[in-house]
Amino acid sequence: MHTVLVHIADSEPIKAEVDELPSPQDVTVLCRNPRQRTDKDLGMLDEGVTTVIFPMHRVNYIQVLPRPDEEIEFPMPFRND
Repeated sequence: MHTVLVHIADSEPIKAEVDELPSPQDVTVLCRNPRQRTDKDLGMLDEGVTTVIFPMHRVNYIQVLPRPDEEIEFPMPFRND
């Protein structure tokens, strides 16, 4: 399961989980546990909705967020002396 930010045309990004990343042939993206970027409930969805299907023609792009155990520590370009 991947956590993603789905950027929908004329809307705020939606944070959700997807079982598989969409392929270029997909026409929809199935999102589970949709929420705001700040993990608050979405006002545009009814209470109790846990799965949303977005048509790909409305999606600008999808960001795949790193898992906490996959975060890479980048060296800082400056010294802390």
